[in-house]
Amino acid sequence: MSRRLTVLFAVAAGVAIGNLYWTQPLLGFIAGDLHAETVTAGWLTTTTQIGYAVGVLLLVPLGDMLDRRRFVPVLLLASAAALLLCALAPSIGVLLAAVGVLGMTTVSGQVLTPLAGDLAGDADRGRIVGVVGSGTLTGILASRTISGLVAGTAGWRVVFAVAAVAAVLLAVLLHRAIPPPAPRARLPYRRLIASIGTVVRRERAARWTLVLAATGFAAFSLFWTGLTFLLSCPRFGYPVEVIGLFGLAGLAGVLSGLHGGRLHDRGRSLPATGAAWMLALGGFVAAAFAGRSVVPIVMVIVVIDVALQTQALLNRARLFALRPGARSRLNTALAAGNFSGAALGSAAAATLWPVGGWTAVTGAGAGLCCAGLAVWALGRRGPLLVRSTIPTPS
Repeated sequence: MSRRLTVLFAVAAGVAIGNLYWTQPLLGFIAGDLHAETVTAGWLTTTTQIGYAVGVLLLVPLGDMLDRRRFVPVLLLASAAALLLCALAPSIGVLLAAVGVLGMTTVSGQVLTPLAGDLAGDADRGRIVGVVGSGTLTGILASRTISGLVAGTAGWRVVFAVAAVAAVLLAVLLHRAIPPPAPRARLPYRRLIASIGTVVRRERAARWTLVLAATGFAAFSLFWTGLTFLLSCPRFGYPVEVIGLFGLAGLAGVLSGLHGGRLHDRGRSLPATGAAWMLALGGFVAAAFAGRSVVPIVMVIVVIDVALQTQALLNRARLFALRPGARSRLNTALAAGNFSGAALGSAAAATLWPVGGWTAVTGAGAGLCCAGLAVWALGRRGPLLVRSTIPTPS
């Protein structure tokens, strides 16, 4: 993994994950243009996420079997076709079908991340996985802002057209850049999918790490969903375009990913994970008192994003150290757990906001951090250890 290839992987992963979020700030524009009800347009984001969950479960495990030099470009070209259909969709029904296909095919980032782990050496695997993971984080946080800005000047269809062009270019570049694969074991497709659960059952560290990861994503989603409610309530009354700009403050988590990966390579993954959870807990406690002014809110965004993204990237690096031949399947389990945690976090925020507002949301976030700390404290001297692959701290 050269620096150039690492950056290319990070960009491709960010562009791929960004496809899930193009529609979020555009629902009103799309509903008006296609003469659809706002409630119907609201299903665009949900449909994309459902398609993505299906793709993660059914397509990502193939990364442990197929030639990823061909598989990744094929996924990108398929997502480009779906993006083009989105750009040309004549009705809300066609657009709903197109975003479903888009979600299912835009999983190339989840294939590239374990591939980066395979291509990296033991001494710098955590750093490289951290860089690629930071690219994914950048795509999640920046896509909403980019989508709103482009649609505001050129229309919502241009957003999908530009994304389709980017996917085609990345498919060509990655086909040329990914090195020829080593021989890989062959499994029937049904056994491959079934083996995801087998790998998780056999690796105790995987199970504990997946619990930590899902808890972290639940806290992350809870915070950002609650923050959207806060910034759109009468106290602030910001439009969706302005709310999207707050996501840029979360890009501080990108830098944390780079440093988090290095900590894993130095054998300090578990101490750093505990420190990240402590920082997240402090961030949620501070957030409870920061809901009345913009500047404290931005500071809290930075703290919570750095903390939760650091522990997320450390979790992924620790998982990849367990089974080198099953990294795509472990990544499938990780993505499924994260998706479930994020869905529960969003649902919790939507349920708690009418009851207790920002105080209830931040209190629940602090509770999730305490749960994460408890899992870490119980597992750091046993179940979370990966003794065979963690180097001696220097």
